[in-house]
Amino acid sequence: MQRELEVAIEAARTGGAIVRKYYKGEYQVHEKAPDNPLTVADTEADAAIKRVCLGAFPEDGWLSEETRDSPDRLTRKRVWIVDPLDGTKEFTQHIPEFCVCVALVVDGVVQLGVSFNPATDKLFAARRGHGTTLNGERVKCTPKTDVRSAVVLASRSEDKRGEWDPYKSEMQVKLTGSVAYKFALIAAGEADATFSLTPKNEWDICAGTMLVEEAGGVVTDRYGRPLTFNNRETLLPGLIAAGTGLWGPIRDLIRQKSGE
Repeated sequence: MQRELEVAIEAARTGGAIVRKYYKGEYQVHEKAPDNPLTVADTEADAAIKRVCLGAFPEDGWLSEETRDSPDRLTRKRVWIVDPLDGTKEFTQHIPEFCVCVALVVDGVVQLGVSFNPATDKLFAARRGHGTTLNGERVKCTPKTDVRSAVVLASRSEDKRGEWDPYKSEMQVKLTGSVAYKFALIAAGEADATFSLTPKNEWDICAGTMLVEEAGGVVTDRYGRPLTFNNRETLLPGLIAAGTGLWGPIRDLIRQKSGE
């Protein structure tokens, strides 16, 4: 997978250059749905990433937030799963907490992931069995086991809806941008965990799942079940991502608070 990882990095940097060009610039913002903006940076980066990935591996499948889905991907052994700009809301608000995400899945299992923040020039990369790097240097999840002292990254939108209120007395909640960026920070040991009880799409977390797992952490859905990718239905029922010492306690706390 070394060649594939090199292509993923090239694709993420190519998409990132487009995102950087528009960051803090002038562009129109459209609403795909309430609280779900779309910009020219999303669509141009998507097209550029697709050219790089499928140009190198034309027989592979494709799943991206900004490309109309096709059942053809379900027939492919290998599928690129992409979010050309995860964190468009932060992007439009000039908050540098977003990522360009590129991942490759083989038979439903993620094999490599790249998340690139073009605003800070931080490139997180991982391939199965070879660890996670930040700008070429190996990184690891934290070994923390105490939930009360853990820095747990939370969605601003979820916080506004009150979804984090039951947890603020249980941990150190820190509001942070895109879910992909949260995963990257956890993989780099810059935060301890994140979770969401709100459904997420595969492209939101596929690359980040590889980053966290190869950095020694654990990623599951909100119920503790392992993740698979390139499913017919791309929406996953929430998530938990943490170092190995925190994943279990956080899962138990979620069960306690939600009565599951």
